[in-house]
Amino acid sequence: MSGSGAAPGPGSGSSPAACRFAHYFVLCGIDADSGLEPDELAVLYQWLEADRHGKSQDAANTTSGENFDQSPLRRTFKSKVLAHYPQNIEWNPFDQDAVNMLCMPKGLSFRTQTDNKDPQFHSFIITREDGSRTYGFVLTFYEEVTSKQICTAMQTLYQMHNAEHYSSVYASSSCSMDSLASSVDEGDTTSLLKLQRYNSYDISRDTLYVSKSICLITPLPFMQACKKFLIQLYKAVTSQQPPPLPLESYIHNILYEVPLPPPGRSLKFYGVYEPVICQRPGPSELPLSDYPLREAFELLGLENLVQVFTCVLLEMQILLYSQDYQRLMTVAEGITTLLFPFQWQHVYVPILPASLLHFLDAPVPYLMGLQSKEGTDRSKLELPQEANLCFVDIDNHFIELPEEFPQFPNKVDFIQELSEVLVQFGIPPEGSLHCSESTSKLKNMVLKDLVNDKKNGNVSTNNISMYELLKGNETIARLQALAKRTGVAVEKMDLSASLSEKDKDLKLQCEEAELRDYQLNVQLREVFANRFTQMFADYEAFVIQTAQDMESWLTNREQMQNFDKASFLSDQPEPYLPFLSRFIETQMFATFIDNKIMSQWEEKDPLLRVFDSRIDKIRLYNVRAPTLRTSIYQKCSTLKEAAQSIEQRLMKMDHTAIHPHLLDMKIGQGKYEQGFFPKLQSDVLATGPANNNRWVSRSATAQRRKERLRQHSEHVGLDNDLREVCGLLSWGASQQAP
Repeated sequence: MSGSGAAPGPGSGSSPAACRFAHYFVLCGIDADSGLEPDELAVLYQWLEADRHGKSQDAANTTSGENFDQSPLRRTFKSKVLAHYPQNIEWNPFDQDAVNMLCMPKGLSFRTQTDNKDPQFHSFIITREDGSRTYGFVLTFYEEVTSKQICTAMQTLYQMHNAEHYSSVYASSSCSMDSLASSVDEGDTTSLLKLQRYNSYDISRDTLYVSKSICLITPLPFMQACKKFLIQLYKAVTSQQPPPLPLESYIHNILYEVPLPPPGRSLKFYGVYEPVICQRPGPSELPLSDYPLREAFELLGLENLVQVFTCVLLEMQILLYSQDYQRLMTVAEGITTLLFPFQWQHVYVPILPASLLHFLDAPVPYLMGLQSKEGTDRSKLELPQEANLCFVDIDNHFIELPEEFPQFPNKVDFIQELSEVLVQFGIPPEGSLHCSESTSKLKNMVLKDLVNDKKNGNVSTNNISMYELLKGNETIARLQALAKRTGVAVEKMDLSASLSEKDKDLKLQCEEAELRDYQLNVQLREVFANRFTQMFADYEAFVIQTAQDMESWLTNREQMQNFDKASFLSDQPEPYLPFLSRFIETQMFATFIDNKIMSQWEEKDPLLRVFDSRIDKIRLYNVRAPTLRTSIYQKCSTLKEAAQSIEQRLMKMDHTAIHPHLLDMKIGQGKYEQGFFPKLQSDVLATGPANNNRWVSRSATAQRRKERLRQHSEHVGLDNDLREVCGLLSWGASQQAP
């Protein structure tokens, strides 16, 4: 469950399965044939806690939230993977134990008609040994128990529990007959009445419900789309009317007939009741991140988040703490996606199962999430006594920082720029709770200064410089450089009319709130990315490349110095040094430099490619090198372009997947019964149709065309300026092509 790095491109393989939106559909719950089995992980958790803190097992039983002294309805029982489709994918084997543990981290839970049974959504990550990731998206709901065997077993557990509780009260009573009678008449009666009133179950009176989970496992984190699809499946199960088609049709469709959207494209596919939209960034954009940063900033507050972000950069131990699994994932994924162009290289377990609790004592950097139990007093939580531990109590908007660590460069200006973005989207920078006086002051900034700054996503309707509007666009930047060499000037023009005319024929394909979340995500990430672009704009000058070939470099990697740290630090602004001197010693920075050196022998890492292209833009606009190393804060100038790219993809769908359709099912299959997830027919879900993915061959054809053009250009040997002009003409033609 540990690892790092982004998953390799799922569409790189030749198999059609490599281009599928979802790899597996999974159903987890209770196995009626096995009955009620205690969750072995919960028992193991008790022993680990007892051993970890030097307690006896009896002491552990009194403090552990899941033990056999507890009410049976509050105990943890073993869940199982009831079904998964397809059975296996060769290059992404199904890990049944891991999926079961992460779909239902607490095992099975039971409820009665008096308890809250609202469905809950959460997600998880499985990291393979090679660092690649698989994403899981889970909807857990409650289903009535129809097995008389299970109901009887629960009734028996309650009878045993009540008898044990009565015996313990009786044993602790006085030996005196008078005191014993008093105890039985008053104390025992009161205790038993309370027990029957709360957390009780009577088979003749109560309806028993048990948790069940449906899950999609995907190669890319399309969290919003998967959540919508699963919710529609759940609504179809609970609706009074049966769905338009058997559920097998929708599951078969998303497994075998919905492709991954190509980079830079959007996709529409269909759930049970309405279409689902997703979009994927292009090769020159920041990588895909679908977890809403809005929630992360609202949960922690801006200043707290920047402090935790700094701890992550310096590879400290980060422990997230919340009752909600999805909050753990949202904060963990939100912070790690802001690391671009760097990547977390150490233990990464956003949801830590009970069986792995001993990981908290590991003397290595980690980023882990621990679920808090309802009603647990945080002061009683015993944490590792580490000087570099950053404890993040998400639910209470509280963080405990390490004893000493440097502040992020230009922290005040950085927070102010982020605040401007948050305020534009109606989000208070201080989050749900005031974090500090400095952050509170930012709330009172003058908003009118943001209206026409032309740099933070607001452009007035007056005449503006076309160059200013599009200066973040790489193609326009190259055209501007060519025009400057040839003496051509870029005139001002009125864009207000043309933009409104263009928008008349376009309709937003998703909800407005969803678009705003996408735009907020990308604008916040652009601000973070811009800080690293400014700080490391000249990093290449300090990379030491002495090896002649990759084999010799790999052989001597540990003995070689790959980055001139002393010269780099001496070239940086004085205020940056406390942070930079520690950051360049981290594993994430070392890996970044290694990727740079490796790029001379193999294809450049995707994150590195995007980052280097951004540095090239800075060099284009800042001719003099000294401006790259100034401590003067420079705001991000690409916010509007980034937001527009998202909006354009969501205005017009590039691809629409095949509609769900009737499958070749036998009569009687696909039976609907309200409130119960049906037993799916494995024969129609085991495999998909042959040649089902039209976009695989289309993408391969386009890639071959690009490769031929590249080889032809190299063969002709055009000079640089002419080659750039040809590329721009080709770009213009592709924009006009239908």
